Amino acid sequence: MHDWMLEECRASRRRMVDEQIRGRGIDDPRVLAAMEEVPRELFVPPEKRDAAFSDGALPLGCGQTISQPYVVAYMTACLEVQAHHRVLEVGTGSGYQTAVLARLAAEVYTIERVGALLSAARALLNSLGVGNVRSREGDGSLGWPEFAPFDRIMVTAAAPRVPESLVRQLGEGGRLVIPVGGVAQQTLTLIRLENGRVIETPRLPVRFVKLVGDQAWSADTNPTEEK
Repeated sequence: MHDWMLEECRASRRRMVDEQIRGRGIDDPRVLAAMEEVPRELFVPPEKRDAAFSDGALPLGCGQTISQPYVVAYMTACLEVQAHHRVLEVGTGSGYQTAVLARLAAEVYTIERVGALLSAARALLNSLGVGNVRSREGDGSLGWPEFAPFDRIMVTAAAPRVPESLVRQLGEGGRLVIPVGGVAQQTLTLIRLENGRVIETPRLPVRFVKLVGDQAWSADTNPTEEK
């Protein structure tokens, strides 16, 4: 990009953070800084780049989306990620949320079931010099038990219920945030593990693409088949 284009994108990111995120009450300075620093414009399809900073989700192809900036920031703030944390992300998608988490955590482990999306996300993250991310293709509803427990887990697709595999991979004092509900509408839910007790708190009405996997939806589920 030309220097003037880079500066224009930086200015657009600052406005996005000021108006859509800080302006709606999210005040965690580390989250705000990460959202301002990660070049969101590079994570959207080229034909959607003019809408990269708009207040809404955007299609990525393969039936997936990149979440609206406010939802990305809200979910990230809910996790309260610290610099020493190991984070599991279920649903790499474009890699945008991955890049935000990588700014905040020591290590990010991310799983994506769509190989084409994962390949593109890996290439982009590598080009940006993001070196603290490990990724693999697979069923995110089962987590990544080889590297458990995790301090934080973020699920960026909707499940009919909280996958038990993910709860089992959460470390003591850990947090998990996940959209839970039907295919068409869900509630963003925060799970905390405190003294061995699982505490579940509903936070925000949302609408995400479905989480497909052994402990989530089947690939052919549609809204009339919700259970």
